[in-house]
Amino acid sequence: MATIVLTGGGTAGHCTPHLALLPYLKKDFDKIYYIGSYSGIEKKIIENAGIKYFGVSTVKFNRKLCADNFSIPFKLIKGVKQCRNIFNEIKPDVIFSKGGFVALPAVIAGAKKHIPVIAHESDYTLGLANKISSRYAKKILTSFPETATTIKNGEYVGSPIRNLGVSDNTDAYKYFGFKGEKPVLLVIGGSSGATFINQLLRASLSELLPNFDIIHITGKNNLKKQKVEGYFECEYLNNVELAYSICSVALSRAGSNTVFELLARAIPTLLIPLPKGVSRGDQVLNAEYFKRRGLTYVLEQKDATKECLSLYLSAVYANRFNLKRNLKQNPILDASQNISKIIVDLARLK
Repeated sequence: MATIVLTGGGTAGHCTPHLALLPYLKKDFDKIYYIGSYSGIEKKIIENAGIKYFGVSTVKFNRKLCADNFSIPFKLIKGVKQCRNIFNEIKPDVIFSKGGFVALPAVIAGAKKHIPVIAHESDYTLGLANKISSRYAKKILTSFPETATTIKNGEYVGSPIRNLGVSDNTDAYKYFGFKGEKPVLLVIGGSSGATFINQLLRASLSELLPNFDIIHITGKNNLKKQKVEGYFECEYLNNVELAYSICSVALSRAGSNTVFELLARAIPTLLIPLPKGVSRGDQVLNAEYFKRRGLTYVLEQKDATKECLSLYLSAVYANRFNLKRNLKQNPILDASQNISKIIVDLARLK
């Protein structure tokens, strides 16, 4: 048996895919540790999964010029030193990173100690952290085929997708307070929430509620505690399989982990990607990929009025059978077992 260190964070999307891997990794690694930031969202998620967690100094690059960026080298050096000390203690055989700025200290420290590093990129293009990690990693695994061709050490594998099980519909309707008389719209903005989508949805409730019951996952600190029949809101849904079991349509940003999870369950989905400029444009590219294949609808944020949102969601619901057929012909498969095998093989090559 062996020891593995998992790392990644900044958003839940850089952390929750590890949960999909755990059932497979536990077969080959008797010791599994996680390195993340002191108090990021990844800390709670990983500790709830029963994994030993180490917090270290991490850095985040701000795309807008600001004074905080000048402290990055010093914080990074501190984080790398902390990781080296942790590795001296736990002696990992391999490090697996899901990216995000949180992962860099562990990746750099691991490579300097000649510990094999493997990383996974969820989006259509490499994020900044994985661009840096690619210099240190043995392999960069990718969710999209085209992404792997742009990286010297890239390998396409697909996306790790959590196996959440199946929930009873009756229990799910009862949990959300729905009568089961209308189709259910699931709205997901991401772990930190999507201010634009939250505001747009709330402005559109009068148009949408006659046609849908709505489950609104707002993200952290974004609750309005609105008491409206047919509308359920929460910051984060631990038992999201309840929502998936009764969901007829989903509205989401285009972070790839969430989209892969929705499409793997053949849920007809409307994407409103985070625009380029606000981000590096990865969500726009993700959304275009799925749209080209007829797997989702896409509404650009600049065009997203409440009237337009209602029309698009109605169109997605009306064409749900076509979308489901396309998904059946182009299934989204869980890559967790394959990723785990690659990690194990790399550890044995050390």
